[in-house]
Amino acid sequence: MSRSNKKGPFIDSKLMKKVLAMSASGKKSPIKTWSRSCQIPPEFVGFTFQIHTGNKFAEVFISEGMVGHRLGEFASTRTFRGHGAIVKRTMEKT
Repeated sequence: MSRSNKKGPFIDSKLMKKVLAMSASGKKSPIKTWSRSCQIPPEFVGFTFQIHTGNKFAEVFISEGMVGHRLGEFASTRTFRGHGAIVKRTMEKT
């Protein structure tokens, strides 16, 4: 279920402060965050975020196409290890 329009999008206030401070200073160093549920506003475009995946941080560069999505959508928490090994079966004659 989506968030109410009356409330507006969820944007982490600490992240917004960090982005505004970095844009004022002109730095572009990565911003580390655990807030995967934060929506991406237009102010985040051009910055790099390190988003926590549960055991490490995934580095994500924010572009214009990502605006409106959540940060967690771009940092996968699961690693795909394959569907299993392919076993070569031989035809045995008995």
